Amino acid sequence: MSGPRPFRFAVQATTASSAAEWRELAVRVEDVGYSTLFLADHYLGPGPAQRAAHTPRQDVAPIAAMATAAAVTDRLRIGCRVFCVDYHLPAVLAKETATLDVLSDGRLEVGIGAGWSDVEYTAMGVPFDAPARRVDKLEEVVALLKAHWSGDELDCSGDHVHVTGYAGTPRPVQHPHPPMMIGGARARVLSLAGREADIVSISNVPFVARNEDGLTPTEEAMRRVGYARAAAGARFAALDVETSPYFVEVTADREATIGRIARSLRTEPDVLRDHPNVLVGTADAIVDQLEERREPLAVNYVTIQQARLDQFAPIVERLAGR
Repeated sequence: MSGPRPFRFAVQATTASSAAEWRELAVRVEDVGYSTLFLADHYLGPGPAQRAAHTPRQDVAPIAAMATAAAVTDRLRIGCRVFCVDYHLPAVLAKETATLDVLSDGRLEVGIGAGWSDVEYTAMGVPFDAPARRVDKLEEVVALLKAHWSGDELDCSGDHVHVTGYAGTPRPVQHPHPPMMIGGARARVLSLAGREADIVSISNVPFVARNEDGLTPTEEAMRRVGYARAAAGARFAALDVETSPYFVEVTADREATIGRIARSLRTEPDVLRDHPNVLVGTADAIVDQLEERREPLAVNYVTIQQARLDQFAPIVERLAGR
């Protein structure tokens, strides 16, 4: 494939006060032109654990909410950004995702990750293994998902996954399987994403002038993309590269907004002006930023948080599919 991948946009949503509000949100996301509605695989409601974990308030669990969103829309893709391998029995997650793809008529995207919030793990009573062990499990779960989706008889046995003696049903609508998203910040996970995923998700980089390796935020983002690119080889051109900018604000007063964010982070405005996880400015300026970054960072898939759905709509209208 020649040229950059077309832009796609998603909304990540976690809150809804009623079934009607959630259904209306899904329809609105589709009508605006977003490609995908993502849930998050976090579970903490208000309280000290949620504050300590620094995760957004979670009102709806992902699987049921994804199914509901698919039922009230026609084109909208659904997904979880991302399922944590320790929060779900792997064999059950494989069947749940296959079922979601069937019931959505092939509109599922499966995000999967190794987990990161020790506070959330502790609050939910889930053991938090060392990073290497969690990534070991991620690799085994990725293999199980693909084996289950193939429809062949399963025989997956490792240190974390033991599934054998039956065929995976139902067969997903999408072939060879629903698109898989894997992401993170470290070489091992991003290399796994390059080898196995259809969507590589790049975690936010630090809001510092230079990190411990002397890299600027843009240089660090490029290094992370490089891990996936090297592992993917020729197939990298066919992959989506996704990220979710931490700060998004469509405004005519860019400098005042940058200054306010810088004060909240206790950093300098210069760190934020060209930071790859900051999109602040007029709609025209943000369109320019995304287009300028697409080639060096390879990012074509941008996820916006629920609160910015309507504010970001003019950018989606301008760039989606282009």
